[in-house]
Amino acid sequence: MRKVGVIVYGAAAYLVFLGVFLYAIGFVENVGVPTSLDGPSSMATMPALAVDALLLALFSVQHSVMARPAFKLRWTRLVPREVERSTYVLLASLVLALVFWQWRPVRAVVWHVDLPPAAVLLRATSLLGWFVVLTSTFMISHLELFGLRQVWLHARDLPYRPVGFTTRLLYQFVRHPIMLGFLMAFWATPAMTVGHLLFALLTTGYILVGVHFEERDLLAEHGERYATYRRDVPMLLPMPTRTARSRAATETKGEAAGIGARGRPPGTETAEAPHV
Repeated sequence: MRKVGVIVYGAAAYLVFLGVFLYAIGFVENVGVPTSLDGPSSMATMPALAVDALLLALFSVQHSVMARPAFKLRWTRLVPREVERSTYVLLASLVLALVFWQWRPVRAVVWHVDLPPAAVLLRATSLLGWFVVLTSTFMISHLELFGLRQVWLHARDLPYRPVGFTTRLLYQFVRHPIMLGFLMAFWATPAMTVGHLLFALLTTGYILVGVHFEERDLLAEHGERYATYRRDVPMLLPMPTRTARSRAATETKGEAAGIGARGRPPGTETAEAPHV
């Protein structure tokens, strides 16, 4: 019965996350939900900005502190290890739902793009950002990220082992495509209000701080392998780094000479890269 309870709990936490994620899209895009970034104003500007900042600060603290290894070590003395990730996902989703519920829109316009092609392009970029966020979770391990793998292994009496350390698809070009997707979704809008700008600025600040701590943890866990990955692959903007350009030049010269970058015929190289 305990195994069934663990599975039900993990599945329920995931469904709460999924509902909040879908609501987040409507919230930011101002479509299909009862409360949104630019909904009807219900409070004076300065008090509204203060409430919104406090809500985002609450989410940032909860989301970041609970993700740190030191906190997890203490947290799992109270919460069973097999549901630790599901509990984190559940609490993060509930705090985010609170942000959406209590958000106080400030509708003063910062910019407004009237040219239809440009407005459509910005809206499409924002929607593409949400697509990047979701698909990037599958490029690493969607089930691991949201706690489902942990509860499933427990239900089958299998030992938990971390997922592998490798890159796939977008992770070959940017170290944090999930965060890149969020930035696209939050900033690409044809109508930027003061409330939306506050949301974009504070979430961007949180993303930059969170990435710093996450990379520190990854370096501690994976050492030189992640250090090499960090040198070779940009953090948020998919631009070629100096190391990548140098490697590409070396590979081009090697292929011209009939060998691969590691001294083997082209097409026979093996690749191993970090999984973040």
